[in-house]
Amino acid sequence: MKIVLGIEYNGCNYYGWQRQSISPTIQQTLETALSTIANESIRIHCAGRTDTGVHAIQQVIHFETSSIRDKHAWVRGTNSILPKDISVVWALESEDDFHARFSAEQRTYQYLILNRPARPAIFNGLASWESRPIDFVKMKQASSYFIGQHDFTSYRAVACQANSPIKTIYNFEVDKWQDWIVITLSANAFLHHMVRNIVGVLIAIGVGKKEVNWASEVLAAKDRTTGGVTASPDGLYLVNIQYPKRFSIPKAKSVLDKFEIFR
Repeated sequence: MKIVLGIEYNGCNYYGWQRQSISPTIQQTLETALSTIANESIRIHCAGRTDTGVHAIQQVIHFETSSIRDKHAWVRGTNSILPKDISVVWALESEDDFHARFSAEQRTYQYLILNRPARPAIFNGLASWESRPIDFVKMKQASSYFIGQHDFTSYRAVACQANSPIKTIYNFEVDKWQDWIVITLSANAFLHHMVRNIVGVLIAIGVGKKEVNWASEVLAAKDRTTGGVTASPDGLYLVNIQYPKRFSIPKAKSVLDKFEIFR
């Protein structure tokens, strides 16, 4: 039986998604809890691995099991074991050909920036902070360079293991409300540190260190050394994974809806 789960997590206390020698990780924590509920060893597959300190409004995972449990058990039973910063939001049984990673058509990330002189307390670890005034209009103008299919070599980590740097960004929005700036990107897939490197360039433009067209120049260079700093993981959220409709995967709410600060 193939089970699909929607997972929400605060990544502050974890060394990213992937199971590794350093712990704890999100994958390791989830597999331990699910194995207890299933009463057998569970190995999970995710839609997209997130880095240390990165959060998720909706990560999608799947696993195969011989254990028969209802949706209530997979959700509430697993949550009774998980730490409070990881939560199973929904569960469903899926078709055999579903794969959390390979069936995905689009992935959406959001990056949350608090732009004010004083550092955040309530949102510490949950939002990036920039004390310098940001020119929101310039950031929005620069975002247009990224839409479409491009070679994102300049915007991926040097250690990125992806076979190809060519990705397609379908949607790129930069929104502002009072002291908050929210950047939303949807693409077929993302490279290691791609979103954080893009945001780092946009912030440099927004605070006046670089001109708007610098975003395009970095993209054209196809050289990571031409880019700016990698933005903090604090404000980064994996928000939604889009699949073919036949799989009936629920759509997640955005960071804005979760925090309800933009209403």
